[in-house]
Amino acid sequence: MKDKKVLIYAGTTEGRKLVSYLGRRGVRLHVCVATAYGESLLPEEENITVTHDRMDSGQMGEFMRQYEPDYVIDATHPYAREVTKNLKSACGAIQVPYLRLVRGSEEQDSKENIYVESMDEAIRFLEQTEGNILVTTGSKELEAYTRLSDYQNRVYARVLSIGQVAETCEELGFSGRHLICMQGPFSVEMNVATMKEFEIAYMVTKESGLAGGYPQKCQAALEAGVKMVVIGRPEEEEGLSFEEMSKFLQKELELDNSWKVTLAGIGAGAKELLTAEVRQSCKEADILIGARRMIESVAEVGQSVYESYRPEDIIAYIKENPEYENVTVVLSGDTGFYSGAKKFLELTKDDPQITTKILPGISSIVYFASVLNIPWEDAALVSLHGRDENMIAILQENRKTFALVSNAEEIRQMFTKLTNYGLGDIRVKIGTELSYEKEEIQEGTVRSLIHYKGENLAVLYFENDHAGELPVIPAIPDEEFVRGEVPMTKEEVRSISLAKLHVRRESVVYDIGAGTGSVSVEAALVAVKGQVYAIEEKVEAQGLIRENSRKMRADNVVLVEGKAPDVLEELPAPDSVFIGGSRGKMTEILDLVRKKNPGVRIVINAISLETMMQVMEYIKDQDIDDEEVIQVSVSRAKQVGNYHMMQGQNPIYIISFTSNGIPKAHVYDNEEAFEEAELLPEESPFAGIQIISEEEIFGNDAVEDEKVPEDENTGNTEDAEDTGITESEDTVSEDILDNVFEVLKEENTEDTKVIKLTDDEI
Repeated sequence: MKDKKVLIYAGTTEGRKLVSYLGRRGVRLHVCVATAYGESLLPEEENITVTHDRMDSGQMGEFMRQYEPDYVIDATHPYAREVTKNLKSACGAIQVPYLRLVRGSEEQDSKENIYVESMDEAIRFLEQTEGNILVTTGSKELEAYTRLSDYQNRVYARVLSIGQVAETCEELGFSGRHLICMQGPFSVEMNVATMKEFEIAYMVTKESGLAGGYPQKCQAALEAGVKMVVIGRPEEEEGLSFEEMSKFLQKELELDNSWKVTLAGIGAGAKELLTAEVRQSCKEADILIGARRMIESVAEVGQSVYESYRPEDIIAYIKENPEYENVTVVLSGDTGFYSGAKKFLELTKDDPQITTKILPGISSIVYFASVLNIPWEDAALVSLHGRDENMIAILQENRKTFALVSNAEEIRQMFTKLTNYGLGDIRVKIGTELSYEKEEIQEGTVRSLIHYKGENLAVLYFENDHAGELPVIPAIPDEEFVRGEVPMTKEEVRSISLAKLHVRRESVVYDIGAGTGSVSVEAALVAVKGQVYAIEEKVEAQGLIRENSRKMRADNVVLVEGKAPDVLEELPAPDSVFIGGSRGKMTEILDLVRKKNPGVRIVINAISLETMMQVMEYIKDQDIDDEEVIQVSVSRAKQVGNYHMMQGQNPIYIISFTSNGIPKAHVYDNEEAFEEAELLPEESPFAGIQIISEEEIFGNDAVEDEKVPEDENTGNTEDAEDTGITESEDTVSEDILDNVFEVLKEENTEDTKVIKLTDDEI
């Protein structure tokens, strides 16, 4: 930066803005203002000095000779014609470059506005009217309004909040509600509120340009139904706008540039949804940058804007326009969700001249979810704006999915494809014009909306009740597990068993006889939103389960120490059960898990024929679906010298089925057993079943004859001790059945079923 001095006569908003712009860059400045109040509005910097003395042409010239500025900038009010004349004269006399900072004219051409050349003409016009008048031309010309008839009741004067100004106004007869002391600039909303509060019919103003708030006054008058009386500028001035002046000085003084860029999410679109921070950032920005639809949603009347949505173009524009130091880039939705903010941050992260700030917004998806009254925490969120996504897979995996789409044709193509893939019955809701007056929501199935003809920009919400039914098997190699001396289900068998187990993302899984926990871990990596209970009684194996769970980061594996079925009672009902070892309790385990969930999916690994036959005998008379038995024989190559020989492993039987109801029951020979059964809790699967004593069915004599014990090991009934209860034969004679039905008939029992209960059930 060149070491040069600048003298600024500042009496306008643009002047103060230029002082701030140059002051932050270290330029040596002296600022001349007319009043102490004007001085109080200037920034306090070490490189800025200020005086507030009024000067004539000679005094100006003398001050310039002493200060020796390189440039003199006239930033006085466009109506301060005498000051401008004196400055030009003084600069010419001592040969100092004179620069004029002018306001950009933002005249609003309205048929309702009344344009006059002078204050006298304005007064003559207003004398012929009726209704209240809001005067915004300043306190210096307020005396002219006293010529109006009944001015003390009609005129409301808005002036600066300075004590001396207020005293002068009161001396002229303006006081109480008719004297509004406020510091501008004023927004459209503030102007409208003022007009409505005082029931204004006419507003008097000067065409003071953008910085003077002229566009906001015009817009407010239009909204409030107030007629504008506009006193035009005395003459068209030549000079530089703030933007032009900034660029000129930046080049002449070789200034260092820096920008504060705020990336602001403006939400779904409606102004009412803006956060307070975003609203304030947009209001205070030197310039708003964004796509046209975004800018129209937030821009103030007359605010500087630049239409662009590509981060590369936005950065280039900022660099080319150093006068815009405080930039707000407006982005749709939320800045952290498929937003242009990501690319902008990547491009500027190493740029020392640009400091970025992120302001989040309410995304259209969040807004749509609130309209639908549904939580979105468990939904998949997808953007199809210029992206290809595998919607087939996403919808099959997730019960709830939100998608952002760009056009109606994209929706039609997607729905056609989904229907062709058999997903036409998925429910869908389409939201368009969200948060605007024309907001619309269509709903139906994908198939029914295949010819969608709505708006282009839309948010889709899908609900698929059958999502998450396609299992994914991790297939971790055996060598990745810590094994020790504990048996482990081998990799190939494990993969097949898990495939048969039908584990889902939210499944509750039992791994009974968990061993090293290899099945538990792989099931847990599939059931990421569920829970896997590893049941194991061996201490060494329990340690391995903990270690392998930590190693594979399977935090949803819960070790249950103990033996099944004893430790299963307090666990949540399972969706899937894998049995790798039963310790002789296969029947009891199967009965219990089926009682906890009559529709449970079960997979059993068996090495011996006896275990396989035991399971087959069990399921023979049960309500079972999808029964399947396969044998897996795996051979691995082993190098012997220069050759590879196949070495076979033990064949494994994999038995899988889906339960289709509670276990079938048994009829027992002992009356005490029936009496115990009557105490079944209400939540039992057998609650409500009528229990009939054996005597009622067979008669007392028959019962005594039937109680002949059998030796547990030999099967010899003659030498065995009295062991109590024995099961009756499955086949019941017709005479006995007649007796049963007769008993039930006497008790007026309808819809009767004959069942038998197992020991465990009773």
